[in-house]
Amino acid sequence: MSSQIPNITILGSLNTDLVAYVPHHPLPGETLTATSFLTSPGGKGSNQAVACAKLSRPRDLSSPSAHVSMVGAVGSDSNGDLLLSNLATHGVDSSLVTKLPNKKTGIAMIVVEAETGQNRIIISGEANHQVGEEYVTQGGWLDKTDLLIMQLEIPMGTVLKAVEEAKRRGVDVLLNPAPAKILPDGVYDGLRHLVVNETEAAILGGVEEKELDTLEGLERVGKGFVGKGVENFIATLGGRGVFYLTKGGRSGLIEAEKGVKVVDTTGAGDTFVGRYALEAARARKEGGEFDVGGAVGRANKAAAVTVTREGAARSIPWRDEVE
Repeated sequence: MSSQIPNITILGSLNTDLVAYVPHHPLPGETLTATSFLTSPGGKGSNQAVACAKLSRPRDLSSPSAHVSMVGAVGSDSNGDLLLSNLATHGVDSSLVTKLPNKKTGIAMIVVEAETGQNRIIISGEANHQVGEEYVTQGGWLDKTDLLIMQLEIPMGTVLKAVEEAKRRGVDVLLNPAPAKILPDGVYDGLRHLVVNETEAAILGGVEEKELDTLEGLERVGKGFVGKGVENFIATLGGRGVFYLTKGGRSGLIEAEKGVKVVDTTGAGDTFVGRYALEAARARKEGGEFDVGGAVGRANKAAAVTVTREGAARSIPWRDEVE
């Protein structure tokens, strides 16, 4: 791994996305005919790795601003081969992704409403459920990492072990707790970056989602996480923009990009995490002050490109498309 650019490692899920575009989300008992269908690489872990890689370099893969690695597992099927190929194509180091014999690769079934781009997702984790705590310490990869990114699509015990080991080694962690699950308070103590959407913020913050409709409500929930030890709290709010609050008391609400034609929101959050992570890792590597507001603004712009395209990983822009 290069010592001149930051090393970002994603410990998380890899799935094959089965995506159907429909006129509207089906009602209970209703059968719909999709207007189109596609199969593509996905999984929040894989998507965020691809986002970091694509947004750190132009389409010819030259002059990357970060080294990006993926830690996880796929099955011994053709879907696993597709995911490994997808990582390599976009410049992600997949040497720490295990191909498990006699296991299936994770699957995500996604229904996208054509008019709004809003989605509904059902996940069958499969090989992702086999990513045990041993993945955290094998190969010594954590000692070479500047920023560790995780979600909650792998076993909780593995996430908690990784948080513990990262703290012990002084490695920054960006946690995107999706799908949302209640976490021990100790996870938040010293957590450098917490990135959530409205639903996740409400569930983890123990409030009703409507409380996040106002700036006061966002600040109240954000202060709750900062009070538990989070240094940078980020809440993505869809069409309303992004709210942030830091341990040092800085806060802001950055409006959503204007005039964006939303086609598919599936990869927007992962794109946001990828662009934000690049800013955070660079600041960490260079030892300079982290401009949270600037990072949020640039991540917001990148995500606005993603929602104008179909799919998840395939919709994420390259660096030269957003600069």
